[in-house]
Amino acid sequence: MQQDLHRQLIEGRANVPRIGSVTKIESIPGYAVLDADGNVVAPVAPYLLGLVLDDNRPLTAKSYAYDLLRWFRVLWHLDVDWDRATEAETTAMVGWLRVAPNPQRRRSNPDSPPPGSVNPRTGKPYLKAGYAPTTINHCLTVVSSFYAYHRHYNRGPLVNPVPESAPVRRTAPSKSPDSPRTPFRRSRLRQKVPKTAPRSIPDSLWDEFFGAMTCDRDRAAVLLYVSSGARASELLGVRPCDIDWAKQLFWVVTKGTDDREQVPASPQALIILAAYLDTIGLPPATEPVLRTRRGPDRPLTYWAMRRVIQRANEKLGTNWTLHDLRHTAAKRMANDPSLTLAQVRAILRHSDLATTGIYLNERVEDLFDALQAHYNRPRVQRTFAPGYDPEDMKAVFGG
Repeated sequence: MQQDLHRQLIEGRANVPRIGSVTKIESIPGYAVLDADGNVVAPVAPYLLGLVLDDNRPLTAKSYAYDLLRWFRVLWHLDVDWDRATEAETTAMVGWLRVAPNPQRRRSNPDSPPPGSVNPRTGKPYLKAGYAPTTINHCLTVVSSFYAYHRHYNRGPLVNPVPESAPVRRTAPSKSPDSPRTPFRRSRLRQKVPKTAPRSIPDSLWDEFFGAMTCDRDRAAVLLYVSSGARASELLGVRPCDIDWAKQLFWVVTKGTDDREQVPASPQALIILAAYLDTIGLPPATEPVLRTRRGPDRPLTYWAMRRVIQRANEKLGTNWTLHDLRHTAAKRMANDPSLTLAQVRAILRHSDLATTGIYLNERVEDLFDALQAHYNRPRVQRTFAPGYDPEDMKAVFGG
């Protein structure tokens, strides 16, 4: 009977009940996984606490909690205790995630583009209806780490239910961020992740995108994003005391750390930001400078800024995202002959130089003008040096 449940999940003939939840708590680690009765899932609590004590960010604990909730939902559905799990349960989870619809991909608008289709203006595909390969692989990594943690304390199964790649495990501790990436065979159950170039907004579409911004706040925000390469959450946390107007720099808390680092800003972005602050008044030194426009005065959230981009997309028929502004900044900087790749890496705060290098790749849509010149160029006519008879050349080499 249990084997039938495994097979049903793998073949998409059954779905895992959405029971349990992730909840925010006041104490460390900040998040907890609850079962169907609202009780804390005991094995998960010390693991999440260990993540935070190992100096991981609270949002990392939140992300890992959701992955473990998926795992425990599979175990509850299969009626398998967490410390009795085997590779069979991992296989069932992967099979289910490969065919199950992702609830976050649901669209209420019937006129929305089909999942997985490509936007003809931007060349960017819309998200597919299911779970992405990177999501499945991340879930496997979290589950593997969860069982490795408990194995350290002699708890759980003797064998990690997630298959491991021995070559990757052996080389991981000694790998340098700047060393070339060594190709390895994927571990069992790991999904193939397609290599896609990051999508940036080309110059031919940038003007209309910027023109779709309806106020100085939004204009200042997108210009700050595209001139600094800051991540979405980093820029939204910038306070008046973080801005160095004279040096055209501002300080951000880099993602994944508590470090404050300087990033550049264009003069145009700072001029529009100054006009915006002159209109609304300067907020307190400890409050973010980007504020809501309606309702009580409060900091602009990620979801509100995301909605700004969505409104522009609805107007233009595009599907740009907030993170595409960082891609646009990286693409412009990496292809600027006055900047070296190492300098761009420092500005974008990439840990791996190879990550910065991907922005050097050209795309066909970016070469439109060059291709048009190529197509319209007259055909080269064959000529011969003086003294050679064309008829003789034709007889020797053919016409």
